[in-house]
Order: sequence, then structure tokens, then C-alpha cells
Amino acid sequence: MKKLISIALSSVLLISCSSNDYGELVGAQNRPTWYPAQPYGMVYIPQGSYNMGNSDQDVPYSLISPTKTVSVPSFWMDQTEITNNEYRQFIQWVRDSIVRFRLGEDGLVEGYELIEAANKEDQTFFDEYVSLNYPDSMQRHINWEPMLEWRTENYPSAEYTEIIEGMYLPPEEQFMGDRMIDARQLNYAFFWINKQKAARKSNRVMYDHYDADQDGERFSYQDFIKDNKEISDRSSFFEGGVINIYPDTLCWIHDFTYSYNDPMHDKYFWHPAFDEYPVVGLSWYQARAFCNWRTKYRNEYLRKSGYFTEQEFRLPTEAEWEYAARGRKELTTYPWGGPYALNSSGCYLGNFKPLRGNLVADGAFYPVKATAYAPNEYDLYNMAGNVAEWTNTAFDAASFYYVSDISPNFEYNANPSDDPTITRKVIRGGSWKDVAYYMQVSTRDYEYADTAKSYVGFRTVQSFMGRDLADF
Repeated sequence: MKKLISIALSSVLLISCSSNDYGELVGAQNRPTWYPAQPYGMVYIPQGSYNMGNSDQDVPYSLISPTKTVSVPSFWMDQTEITNNEYRQFIQWVRDSIVRFRLGEDGLVEGYELIEAANKEDQTFFDEYVSLNYPDSMQRHINWEPMLEWRTENYPSAEYTEIIEGMYLPPEEQFMGDRMIDARQLNYAFFWINKQKAARKSNRVMYDHYDADQDGERFSYQDFIKDNKEISDRSSFFEGGVINIYPDTLCWIHDFTYSYNDPMHDKYFWHPAFDEYPVVGLSWYQARAFCNWRTKYRNEYLRKSGYFTEQEFRLPTEAEWEYAARGRKELTTYPWGGPYALNSSGCYLGNFKPLRGNLVADGAFYPVKATAYAPNEYDLYNMAGNVAEWTNTAFDAASFYYVSDISPNFEYNANPSDDPTITRKVIRGGSWKDVAYYMQVSTRDYEYADTAKSYVGFRTVQSFMGRDLADF
């Protein structure tokens, strides 16, 4: 009997210890192979080094963009500015999520109930754990399965009608009985990690190797970082906000005095005629909220499909934007390479203000379609003219003198108590109402982060995972 037990134990040990690594360091096994997928509507910008800043005479002698050799890693970039129709997808998602939450809250409307871990029919042990230990906000999720009915004649119940109609302007605010969504309700809550704050040496989480908390565990994880510090755990670096995401359509009127631009206010954002035109009237904060939503929307799909999540969508740094705008060309004035805003046939190469009092000599008055005019060598459209573009970089006239040459960037998240000049963000590219100087790839300009202008839009980027696309 003892011999049989000994043989059985030996067999178990052999089976449990057997593997195909032969005791060698081969890395974690059964890892899936990953290939980069090109994000829809984006183009690949390879890593490189270039001379950032002035490549010609500093006409205003501003001294804010001296020549500096820098390097940037590979990234994806939107081929065009974000269009009205693309931004409208964001608005509709926010609108629908608000409606679905109101329909499902407290089980008010049958069929739209919120998905709760405690009420699942096929509840797992994990669901049970969540229902007992997680906060209420993490136990309930919006039910995206049932279709929403927006046609008044098909409203299924009085409760449904009350909630849907609550999204529209009240009757006393409807002009000539025109039912419109109340844009004041389109508020997006989003969250992010303050990595700059987390990276400070004074905020680093420490490990207790000496059982300082006397719990009998030698390598316990401390629930504090340092005495007398507000930072207590990882959640201390979580930040969030709520922002109204609807564009300021009145920017067409308040941007210009003694000027008639009412038709653009009336139709530019919502009419199908302008679907493929760049979205404007957005603050830097609204552009950042869009990036947050796009990341969330994409990664939720990837998780459900069993794929790895991707890098976040974000606004480009100033260095990334200029590198992409130059389009493989060094020491040039414009994205197309030449020192002139016209080609050899005398045709203007961008949408800007070419002559005093004459905005239409280039073929356009206001912004044009996001694919108008020829792209640069990276296949990017309108990196000069049409609308100026927000970047992630905070504006400081002297930043070129002190930023790193390794993917340079200057960030500052202003507090409400800060001086307004601290909220300035760099915009690049010039716009339909600017003279040619602002279209130059090295020209720096700024707007205040909380302002929305009829001549400022944005495009997003996504950092590339790996060295180069050619490696895959």
C-alpha cells in the first residue's frame, strides 16, 4: 500500500512540474499574438526627428518659436479635422445614455431596467461579490439592448412619454412650436488619472517590508503613503468633471462685430449640408471630453469582443502636430513644402484670407469640407487653413527654451483660482479668417481653454504601440 501511495505521489509531482519550457526562461506562455489595427479615419505617422520652430524669418520678431531639434515617436492621426457629423455621434451617445438611465432608473419603464449585478438571472459568484462589496454606482449599468422610440405616435407608455419629452425644450421655450432637444441637458461626466501628480516622488506608494502596521504580515501593502499627506491611495490621483458638450453656435455672431453671420449660426452644426465640415464652437475642455468618450467607446467594444484595449485618443502635442504638418519635409514654410501659398498655376493651396478684404480668392469664404484642398505627404488634409486646431500643449512664450527634446510637451492643468493667462492652450494651423502667416507650420498661436470660436476645431491622435508599423 505504501509503495502504491508513493508511486501515486510521484506521478502527481511529475505531472504538476511538467511543462514545455525545460526549466528555461522563456517568458509567460500562451500570450496571444497582437497586430496593430489602423483606427478608422486615421493615418500612420512614423517616428522621426525634425527641426521644430522657425524655418524662415521671424516676421513679428516674437521669439516664441526658435529652432529646436526634437524627436517624436510614432502615432496615428486623424486624416481630417473632426467633422460635424463625427461630433454628432458623441452628442447622440450622450443623449441616449441620459435617456436610457432615466428610463431604467427604479425600473420606471418596463424593458429598459438598468442591469444590476444582484438581479441577474444567471448570477455568478463574481456578481454576488460585486453586489455585496462594490458601491451602487458600479453595480448598475445602462441597458443598451432595447431600441429607443423617438416618433411621438409610437411612444409605448405615459412614463416613457414623460421621460422622452423631458429631453426637449419646454413649450414656453420652443420658438414657433419647434421641438428641439434641450442642449443644456447634454452633460458628459468623465474621469482620468492625473499622471503628473502620481509621478511626483513625494506621492510614490511605498511597500512595508518591516511589518510597520504590526499585522503579522511582513510584506503587507500600506494603506498610506507618507504621514501628514492628503494622498491616501491610488484613487487620490483620479480626477473628473462634468461638461456640457453642445457646441456654442452663437460663436458665429459673437466672434465678429458689425458682421452678418446669422445663417451659419442657424444651420452650420446640425444641417446635413455641413455634415463633412469641421466642427467649431468647441472649447479645449469639450475637445478633451470628446477624446475621453472616443477612447471609452472604442475600448468598451474591444473588451466585449475579447480583444486588447488600445491607447487613448487625445489631442496632439504641439510637437506632434508640427511634425505631422511638415509631412516629411524639413525647413519648409507650409505643409505642401513651398514658400508660397499658391501653386505654379496660381491656385491657392489652402483656405485662408489671401487678400485685404477678400476671403474668396482661394475659393472659399467660411470653412469648407474637411477633405477640401490637397493633403500633405502624410495624407493629412487642411493642416494649413480651414480651421485652427487645439493641441494638448499649454501656451508659454518661452516653452521652446526649456522643454525636452524627447517628445517635447508642456502641460499645465489650471485651477479656477489661477490667472486666466495660465489657461491658454496652443492652437496651430491658422483658419479661414487668418492671413497666410498663421498657416505656416512653425507659427504658434493660442486661445483660452474655456473659449469657443468659429475658427477653431481639432483632430485627435493615438500613440502607436511598438517601434514602427513595418515591424508587424
